[in-house]
Parts: sequence; C-alpha cells; structure tokens
Amino acid sequence: MDRIRKRIRDDGSIEEIHKIVVHTFRVGDVEDPDIYAAEPILDWEKGEAGRFVMKHALENKITWHRELDVATYGFRYAIVAELPGPRATEYYLKWGR
Repeated sequence: MDRIRKRIRDDGSIEEIHKIVVHTFRVGDVEDPDIYAAEPILDWEKGEAGRFVMKHALENKITWHRELDVATYGFRYAIVAELPGPRATEYYLKWGR
C-alpha cells in the first residue's frame, strides 16, 4: 500500500505525501488482541525505524489497523504512516518495504 497525494505548501509549492505501511506483525487467537498488540507496537516505536517514522510522519498521521488472519485464526496488524516524499524515499532505502 503506497498511496500518494499532493498538498500545497504555504509558499505555493506542491509536496507529495506518501501513505505507506511501515510495520506489520501478527497476534495469535486471543480474547483481546489489541492488548497483546501493544508490546510489538511499543517495541517498533523504540526501534530505529519506529523513531524515524515517529519523527518525520505528518502530524497525527500514524495509524494502526487490525484484520482477521483466517490462515492462522489470529490477527494481522499494520502500522500506516503518511510521510513527505523525500522522507518516504529515505525510509524505503533504509528499511525497504
């Protein structure tokens, strides 16, 4: 998932904003998966990639999404962030997709 939108800066120039999946992980079949997802999310935030995304993502533009994983009867989580074009490129070069 890499969606691109454009926004106009205050100086009139156009900036590309990339909405990308920056981290994924799985949680087993548990009663409250969001509680079990907290630890992997926190570990990611403390890591190098997480710190980069937390610093450079647009204001309040980091979200997480949960979906049922029918293959394992668990849940898949994805952390999605909106990054300016040059920062998204830097992210891809350092950590890939």
